[in-house]
Amino acid sequence: MSSTIEDLIENVQKVIYIDRVKLEYLVAALLAGGHAMLADSHGVGKTSLARALAQSIRWPEKRSLSQGSRGNAKIEPYNRVQCTVDLLPQDILGYSRLDGANNEMSFRPGPIFSRFLLCDEINLLPPKTQGSFFQAMEEKTVTVEGSTYPLPDNFFIIATMNLKGAHLFPLPLPQLDRFMIQLSLGFPDFDSECSIVRQHGSSSGWDGFGPVVEPKDLQSWMAAVDAMELHPDVVAYIVALVRATREHPELSTGASPRSGIKLSRLARALAVTRGLDYATVDTVKEISGIALAHRVETRDATVRAGDVIESIVGKLDSDPSIRKILRRA
Repeated sequence: MSSTIEDLIENVQKVIYIDRVKLEYLVAALLAGGHAMLADSHGVGKTSLARALAQSIRWPEKRSLSQGSRGNAKIEPYNRVQCTVDLLPQDILGYSRLDGANNEMSFRPGPIFSRFLLCDEINLLPPKTQGSFFQAMEEKTVTVEGSTYPLPDNFFIIATMNLKGAHLFPLPLPQLDRFMIQLSLGFPDFDSECSIVRQHGSSSGWDGFGPVVEPKDLQSWMAAVDAMELHPDVVAYIVALVRATREHPELSTGASPRSGIKLSRLARALAVTRGLDYATVDTVKEISGIALAHRVETRDATVRAGDVIESIVGKLDSDPSIRKILRRA
């Protein structure tokens, strides 16, 4: 299992210059059944990263939606939504129209009917259109005009969010909470940026790139995440960490119980990604920032939520009462 995951990571790194650990986090979010937010400046490779990850998997032929649905809609392997302020929910979910040939209504699916969906610059969408992702992200179904359609079990959204620009609509906390992780890719170092310019300065930058992983491999990885059990100490630490965010004076909104669930799944998935059959408290500490910072809200907008989470982790390490909880667990 670890060798095939390594094949996936190495394949992505052939065309994308990204910190190995951050790529592991992204793969872990996929295996955990979550979704990923890439929040960064424009032009740092967010879109190319999503494309490379999706196209590293050898997807089966397009399949039709479940029987009884209207029309002959297909599930695409990969779709992209370029978000703009005038995009409507039906542009993402789909709509019904009158088929003149047989005088019947037929369903035209939107781009959300895919296995991997890249939602580029999601914070350009107005709130009503942002809300069209809620059901799909949580329940992996889409309801249009009273009919509900299933999405694949491995349905995965990678959303990108520009941190600066005009006409931006900040995502509310309930929607950010649907994302398992929020990452910032950052700018590459000097040597890596030189390599990027050399490789992608011509149209041959993606030559030779192709899928290296079978869908059954992805399913087995996800099953391994479900099968892994967390030690009671790890569970106790996760709960203590989440509860501490609700009491911190610099946070106006702390993390919900769902945050603990997502954190536990991400810890197990990261262990699987790294070829381990267990997750530790140190694993939880490592991912606490990317898993919790976007789920909380600071009282002072100039204070970074990630810094607050880091300070909470540090306090837990020295708190005698938390040590007692861990020993008792």
